[in-house]
Amino acid sequence: MGYQGRTRPMQTGVMELNAGTDVETFRALASETRLRILSLLAQGDRNIAEIGSALGLSQPTVTRHMQILEQVGLVASEYMPGAQGMQKRCRIAVDRVLVSLNGMRQSEDCVEDISMPVGLYTVACPLPTCGLVSSERVIGFLDEPQSFYHPERGTARLIWMQGGFVEYVFPNTLPTSVEIVRLEFVAEVCSECPNYSNDFPSDITVWVNGREIGTWTSPGDFGGKRGRLNPPWWADHMTQYGMMKVWSVDRKGCCVDGLSVPGPVIAELGLEPHAPITLRIGVKPDARHQGGFNLFGRGFGNYDQDPTLRLHYVSHISAPRKDAEEGGNTK
Repeated sequence: MGYQGRTRPMQTGVMELNAGTDVETFRALASETRLRILSLLAQGDRNIAEIGSALGLSQPTVTRHMQILEQVGLVASEYMPGAQGMQKRCRIAVDRVLVSLNGMRQSEDCVEDISMPVGLYTVACPLPTCGLVSSERVIGFLDEPQSFYHPERGTARLIWMQGGFVEYVFPNTLPTSVEIVRLEFVAEVCSECPNYSNDFPSDITVWVNGREIGTWTSPGDFGGKRGRLNPPWWADHMTQYGMMKVWSVDRKGCCVDGLSVPGPVIAELGLEPHAPITLRIGVKPDARHQGGFNLFGRGFGNYDQDPTLRLHYVSHISAPRKDAEEGGNTK
């Protein structure tokens, strides 16, 4: 793109449902009308009247369905000025729902989220077109790999490169009494080409501690519609937004957006207590689709979040025996 020359945070765009605990959300989805509303909102924001007109529903009916969808976090709304005063504008709050059927997993409720600003990489190996920008301006020079070591890189909100990778080191401060049973990397990404092209595939790979955990083929470098969070100075002909993707590893193996891909199980990642976790994202030199990548942080694209490492863990501290709680008196 460069200039030519709680455990399920809603802002991630991904909602994870557990078959054993998220009954109300499943009920909200078990309605053809509400699914039609979600499909409509996926195309863009609407007010109540516009939804009713598009779907042939009365406004009271739309309002009732919207209340159900809002209560479970599938949609969000806000009041904005309109032609006839304030109107309620509705938008979709998530673009993907992942369903876990492991409803009896009672112990995996503990999650540690670690967000990383896109400019705080420890290693960068960019190939032009490449660049990085803060919320206010371009950092360094466009298409100049050395700009990735500019002192202001820590303020970057968007980075891009036609090839290569960036590597981050995430802290792991979990105590020795816990076991990490699932690791997720959540980020808004897309391909990279001069300006933008919605049809420009790229094979984007993630590695954890040197082990490959999955490749996602981005369909394009997205533009033509302005990113929801982009600052006013960001030109319309540039990359505008990405897709929120989830790479994950657990005891069974690796997944991208819940779909199984080849890779290690979590025990093979070398996750040690109090040892930092290295994460790399990039495009392999021998990838079939050499389309680079854009990596979005807060303030750019459509999702107001930095790339996030999410650690699911269980505690191995046994609950105290009842007789110990009662002072050891068993008589």
